[in-house]
Formats: sequence, C-alpha cells, structure tokens
Amino acid sequence: MRFWKKGAALLAAGVMMAAMFTGCGKKVEGLLQFQEDYSDYPQATISVDGYGDIQLVLFPDEAPKAVENFMTHAEEGYYDGLTFHRVIEEFMIQGGDPNGDGTGGESIWGGKFDDEISDQLYSFRGALCYANSGPDSNGSQFYIVQADTQTATFEEALYYHQAYGYGVTEWPDDVQQKYEEVGGTPHLDGMYTIFGQVIDGMDVVDEIAGVSTDSNDKPKTDVVITSITVTEP
Repeated sequence: MRFWKKGAALLAAGVMMAAMFTGCGKKVEGLLQFQEDYSDYPQATISVDGYGDIQLVLFPDEAPKAVENFMTHAEEGYYDGLTFHRVIEEFMIQGGDPNGDGTGGESIWGGKFDDEISDQLYSFRGALCYANSGPDSNGSQFYIVQADTQTATFEEALYYHQAYGYGVTEWPDDVQQKYEEVGGTPHLDGMYTIFGQVIDGMDVVDEIAGVSTDSNDKPKTDVVITSITVTEP
C-alpha cells in the first residue's frame, strides 16, 4: 500500500473518483471530526501491546461500507495480533495487514471495495483512513494520520491532485484553519477513504510513530495490535 511521502509521488495514476458522498441523519455544527459529543456514533478502541489504547469515533453516514468493514473485521478478531507494519514519523502509522509487509489483506466481502469520499471528512491529524494502491482498492489495511504540522501547502496539494486527475480541488476556510491548527496531510484528501478520527490516545500514536524503523519504514521491533473493540450507540 502506497502513499505520497514528502516530495515523492508514490501513488499510481488513477481515474476520477466516484461522486462525493455526504453525511446524513446527524446535524452537526463545525467540523465533523472535532465535535464535543460523539455519543450517537460508533466508536472503536485499538489496544497496542506495550503502548496503550487509541480511541476512535467512526462515521458510518459518510463511509458506511468502510465502517462496516472495519467494525466487522474488529469484531471477528481479524486484526488481533497484527502489527503496525509501516511507520513514518510526522506522517502516519499503518496496520491491518495479515502479511505484515503491506502486501496483504482483504475486505469482509473478499477482495477490495470502492472508495467512499466525503466532503465532510479531511486528512487532519488523527484521521483514520483506509490504505490503498489506487482508486477503489480498499481492503483491510488502515492508517492514522500522525503529522502534527501540515505536510503540504494547499497549492502543493492541488498541484498534486491535478497531476493525478483526482482528489480535492478546494478546501473551505474552516478546513484550512483547522489544518493550520492541528496539522495533517491535505495532499491525501479525496484520494483515500476517511472513516474515523482519534478522540483519545494521540500520545500513543505519537509514541508508535517515533519507533526505530528499517529502510522500508517497518518498525525494528514489532508494534502489535492486541485487539480492536467496537461499541455502538
């Protein structure tokens, strides 16, 4: 599974993404990923051996298949014992591959499933997203954005998206302000399915991101997911 990594484009060229999905059912003020009350949303807790817990809120209205896939895999124990196999400090931590090297994993339906791109969700620090190898290639691998600064200007991100023919082409003012405040990876907006947000445990994400890695960004000592538990409202 590939990502653009600070100055190098690693994504394969793709075709235009599916039409934007927008959330429904729950009315919120401000940015969906930064609400005070998520009591009406499903949540997940990733327990990492020796590091602690990462608590996330999930957004089924905006990414229904993505949330269903993640929750079902979690409930069935698919992720238990797997690792965060790719870690890049000031970028992201990636896990969910049974092969442990970025080559494996599948959805609960077998194979891959289509992207769900919502104009309500962005690649802010703490965003939970599916890794992919191009449009509509989501499986089981996921990543959490760890960057606490903005990794690309909006002009750079726009140029990147135009070069590949898909991705977000503009960012609302409140989104731009939040990126400046919390950090994140705007160059990935519209290219990856975002389906959740860390609401507690970013210190755990930061600690994992800081581990020693090899030339393939794989931690030299395994970072093991003990379990992922889910709760529904």
